[in-house]
Amino acid sequence: MDLTLSTCFVLVHDPDAALAFYRDALGLDVRNDVDRGGLRWITVGAPAQPGVGIVLTNYLNGGPADRETLSTLIAQGALGGLHFRADDLDAAFQQARAAGADIDQEPTDQPWGTRDFAVRDPSGNLIRIEQAPAAG
Repeated sequence: MDLTLSTCFVLVHDPDAALAFYRDALGLDVRNDVDRGGLRWITVGAPAQPGVGIVLTNYLNGGPADRETLSTLIAQGALGGLHFRADDLDAAFQQARAAGADIDQEPTDQPWGTRDFAVRDPSGNLIRIEQAPAAG
């Protein structure tokens, strides 16, 4: 059996702010935008990965207490966030900074061997972007 990733979901508080961040700061393509009475599902994805979608949604199957708990976990970075690779890490960082992204960590050589930086989306989700390995 050969499994591949198709879609992942990221909970956001403000779909418009999330759309601007993922499109403008990260450079992802907008593939779909569905609004159903205040609940929204926006699919974005990397141009180089047409078969993988990230659904930004403000839908949570739960009550107000669940939303508050989840907001706290997101703000603490407890949900792991998303990790991307960039061919040019410095250019990706400059694009994110120019778009006004909330920079959590500037490009840094990490002890585990990668060079990356971290930003937070408008909802507080942690996004790490690492340098893609050099072609060999």
